[in-house]
Amino acid sequence: MKKYIKDPQAVSNLTPEQYHVTQENGTEAPGSGEYVDNEEPGIYVDIVSGEPLFASCDKFESGCGWPSFTKPIEPDNINELRDDSLRMTRTEVRSEHGDSHLGHVFPDGPSDRGGLRYCINSASLRFIHLDDMEEEGYGAYLNQVEVPHE
Repeated sequence: MKKYIKDPQAVSNLTPEQYHVTQENGTEAPGSGEYVDNEEPGIYVDIVSGEPLFASCDKFESGCGWPSFTKPIEPDNINELRDDSLRMTRTEVRSEHGDSHLGHVFPDGPSDRGGLRYCINSASLRFIHLDDMEEEGYGAYLNQVEVPHE
């Protein structure tokens, strides 16, 4: 099984926005993220550690301006922490191994899919297309990605 760690080399290669989001608990501007409109099949992994976080089949259009998912692909790779910033209580989502700030989870997702909305910054993610998953070491997750029908 692949070991995921906070890779100092990966951290040093982050763009300023990626660094701000993942290492300084920042947020990208709504609608600006690379993956907001991505509808390709595959998985989303932590940009720092590579740990699998979300599958494309759990992504949905929430209208919030950030990629939204109904559940993590590996619940053990997600930490949920109380966040009292901005004068409100929210639940922050961080990656377990990379300790990257990912975004927040809210209880307003699709009720028929569990009712959660993981609102995630694109800047904290790297997308692995279905066609590249095996080669990049994520073959174990192929069964969690729906193959598009032509």
